[in-house]
Amino acid sequence: MSLSVVGPRVLLRRLREVMAEPETAQQRLDRIVVLIASNMVAEVCSIYLLRPDDVLELYATEGLNPLAVHETKLKVGEGLVGVIAQEMRPLNLTDAQTHPAFAYRPETGEEIYQSFLGVPIMRAGHALGVLVVQNRAQRRYSEEEIEALLTTSMVLAEIIASGDLEEVRGSARRLPVPGRTRHFAGVALADGIALGHVVLHEPRIEIGNPIADDIPFEKERLATGLEELRRSIDDMMSRSDVARGGEHREVLDAYRMFAHDRGWAQKMAEAVETGLTAEAAVERVQNDNRARMLNLTDSFLQERSNDLDDLANRLLRALTGHTGTAAAGDLPKDAIIIARSMGPAELLDYDPDRVRGLVLEEGTQNSHVAIVARAMRIPMVGQVKGILDEVETGDAFIADGETGSAYARPSGDIEQAYAEKVSFRAKRQAQYARLRETPAITKDGSAISLFINAGLAVDLPHLEEAGADGIGLFRTELQFMIASSFPRMTAQMKHYRSVIEAAGDRPVVFRSLDIGADKVLPYMAQTKEENPALGWRAVRMALDRPGLLRLQIRALLRAAEGRTLKLMFPMITEVDEFKSARALVAKEQEFLERHGHRLPEKVELGAMIEVPALVWQLPALLAITDFVSIGSNDLCQFLFASDRGHPRLAGRYDPLSPVVLKVLHQIVETGRKFDVPVTLCGEMAGRPLEAMALLGLGFRSISMAPAAIGPIKSMLLSLDAQALKNEMLELLDLPDHSVRPQLSAFAAKHNISV
Repeated sequence: MSLSVVGPRVLLRRLREVMAEPETAQQRLDRIVVLIASNMVAEVCSIYLLRPDDVLELYATEGLNPLAVHETKLKVGEGLVGVIAQEMRPLNLTDAQTHPAFAYRPETGEEIYQSFLGVPIMRAGHALGVLVVQNRAQRRYSEEEIEALLTTSMVLAEIIASGDLEEVRGSARRLPVPGRTRHFAGVALADGIALGHVVLHEPRIEIGNPIADDIPFEKERLATGLEELRRSIDDMMSRSDVARGGEHREVLDAYRMFAHDRGWAQKMAEAVETGLTAEAAVERVQNDNRARMLNLTDSFLQERSNDLDDLANRLLRALTGHTGTAAAGDLPKDAIIIARSMGPAELLDYDPDRVRGLVLEEGTQNSHVAIVARAMRIPMVGQVKGILDEVETGDAFIADGETGSAYARPSGDIEQAYAEKVSFRAKRQAQYARLRETPAITKDGSAISLFINAGLAVDLPHLEEAGADGIGLFRTELQFMIASSFPRMTAQMKHYRSVIEAAGDRPVVFRSLDIGADKVLPYMAQTKEENPALGWRAVRMALDRPGLLRLQIRALLRAAEGRTLKLMFPMITEVDEFKSARALVAKEQEFLERHGHRLPEKVELGAMIEVPALVWQLPALLAITDFVSIGSNDLCQFLFASDRGHPRLAGRYDPLSPVVLKVLHQIVETGRKFDVPVTLCGEMAGRPLEAMALLGLGFRSISMAPAAIGPIKSMLLSLDAQALKNEMLELLDLPDHSVRPQLSAFAAKHNISV
């Protein structure tokens, strides 16, 4: 009863004929199950499709009671069909009813059938449904029959993904296909509301027609694609920075081994032999690999699974000619970028005039891409699970950076509601704009300096628009991250001078290069580190490669000629590191003076307090610094030993915990004793309730994203800072997880806008 090797090809040809007929979706499914049953010499063939509520519904059958169609339902994991959908692998049984997962559904009439073969209907590694054949007699289906059914399921997956099966027989049940409004609950990472259209950061590879017209031609295409893939990896391995060896070399060696694996290539060639195109064969084999590795707990094997995924995607791109990200293509004027994750440099690749919003499956409040999004005033929502499976390029989309909500293909009512919300926000922003010239002074007379964080040329107009007192943090690394090669001194000098000139008589605090961790320069070799946030980054890298830091210092000194240069160094861990950095500045001043260059009128040097160890060295540090700035993002991360980029830890710890507030209070009080200005330039400063807490601790200088200036000024104008300070001192010794409730209650009681 097993099929000959040409069986799948014959079946695929007949399926193509069915797909070409002008029929309804239900008629097409009804014909497909008859065709498969006949080809498989099976008495039953059934198609179950997965609904958005994780329920598998019988959509078509040949052999079971036709009245069971759209009535029989199984949850994922329930019954044999549910197990196949959950584990995403075939189930071949000689006596189905003795299997422990068997779930009897009397309306189907399947009690007379014993043998059972079911395979998942998969696309892009996700189950869309289950395809089943059954027979009365006990028998075990052959490997050829399993292959035939798996190949057929690939074609079914394309039919389902096409969107033809939205509703059948008047049923209101919806399938996970384009066309319906879908709401997502995520986390707000950058304020604002974006209405636009989806652009996938990594455009999805569309297989199109999975059925091969010419088997030898498809085999040749597959071989050519594999050769191109292997050559690109070999070229990468021969680069000097990789060839030197080390742990990264071992990882890439394993990666290359997979690319040259004969078993992988053979499986894809065999899939082509069944009648699939080269692309469909790659997808088919990768679906099998994903299913086998679905429940792995071993981290090493999970990484290997990721390697195989990446190789398959690279091979698909080689076969289709689709390379690069959407940043290199033509963007709509209202693009909302959707991605699994993204680095800050990747966001900077996009035209800011065309990007309306950013939505990630991962992402956290303090990730660097979120910081860049806020700097660029791009609304951003993160931790939106499964969004890549639910949207397509061109879908209408709304991203709400206030609440963390997102809507794919929003209905007219939702669009209208958000249009009104955008109008309301515009009016509120107009109110904030009217405060631009109002001095930032609290009700009890405390003057507060409000600075902006910046790093790009597009940030500079915000200085005037927001009415800020200056730039409290200028991230110099962003210029390096968007460049294709290391910026020469003249380019750096021109960039820094434009920043100083844009600021006019307002101060600018430049931060020296803070690269490493998730801020990688594309033209610099980056050694793989187990814990990059605690690794070779920022001033550590700069002091080990003093040539890079000296070049930047020289450019800054020349750019600030005749003016005041304020420069601070990030990731200082001990006082000696600051002394070493300060010594490099002195050398560059001496060099420029010796060569007749005009120097800044004044040079002020500061340190960023981000590493907890520095808190216990404050007296020695403040004795030799002109100012200090607290990087609350990293300081909180290190205090809690909690990766700020880890989505599961994003909301676990609160910066308004007594622990954090006590450390911040100690720093600002010590700064006051030594008469050294202390500014906080982390994300805390840009959120009204957190900023209120900072003012209560004694901070009188904070730096934030430009868009936060208005809300923060509105808050402090109604604040009695001394009354809050008296309240806060009592909160610092509490053992609570957070004092957010107490601070919110204080704000409500005193009518403070937070």
